[in-house]
Amino acid sequence: MSERTTQFILTVAGWIAGILWGLPLVYALWAAFHPSAYATRFDLGAPLTLGNFVHAWQAAPFARYFLNTVILVIGIMLAQFVICTLAAFALARWPFKGSGLLFGLILVQLMVTPDVLIVQNYQTLHSLGLIDTLTGIAIPYVASAFGIFLLRQSFKTIPKELDDAARLEGATTLQTVTRIYLPLARPIYVAYGLVSVSYHWNNFLWPLIVTNSVETRPLTVGLQVFASVDQGIDWSVICAAALMTSAPLMVIFLLFQRAFIQSFLRAGIR
Repeated sequence: MSERTTQFILTVAGWIAGILWGLPLVYALWAAFHPSAYATRFDLGAPLTLGNFVHAWQAAPFARYFLNTVILVIGIMLAQFVICTLAAFALARWPFKGSGLLFGLILVQLMVTPDVLIVQNYQTLHSLGLIDTLTGIAIPYVASAFGIFLLRQSFKTIPKELDDAARLEGATTLQTVTRIYLPLARPIYVAYGLVSVSYHWNNFLWPLIVTNSVETRPLTVGLQVFASVDQGIDWSVICAAALMTSAPLMVIFLLFQRAFIQSFLRAGIR
């Protein structure tokens, strides 16, 4: 098989995979902007409407769900930045006995999915009285093994002479981290922050288990409750609600697509 034929087959396969991936989104857009009677009738002359979005917004407390989700993802991201930065700096610049073993244990955590620890985490939070709270949702994720690994590898590429120069100028350790390491590792923080926000915006299983009330439900759990059989099945309204909950991430990705890709390339992620 010639190289041109192979390239043609790969291109066709890529287009087919892309089309299949995009079909659910195309259907969601069609159903959301058309009356329920046209949800499965693909008539190009069908009337357009925004009533499905109004109905979905009024049928469930999506404003509260949005607020909970924003507080949750921003809180987790900021906590991860602080904890991962301090841990990564210590592992990269303060060698101590057993630091290699400790870093190895952190790498082992990358192979353990959070779902494995659900029962133990739930028991711990129950003993602390943090069930059905935003704090309870966030606590298992504030220390990220991936974030520590990523930042440690980035910090090790920064010349140690900068530390010595800062120390000669009278800078404290915290000032060295904030004025030297953070600015130089900004692309890494952007890349990791985008991944963190995307993951926790879409996280479903753990918040479903921990939350019991509207006051603490994020968007993913709120959408599942809204789309349950008890609410009735109206695909146009359900698709409108799904688009509302995913629209912020799609808009952020479209606006910062170039920065997103460049941050990952600079971070050395392959």
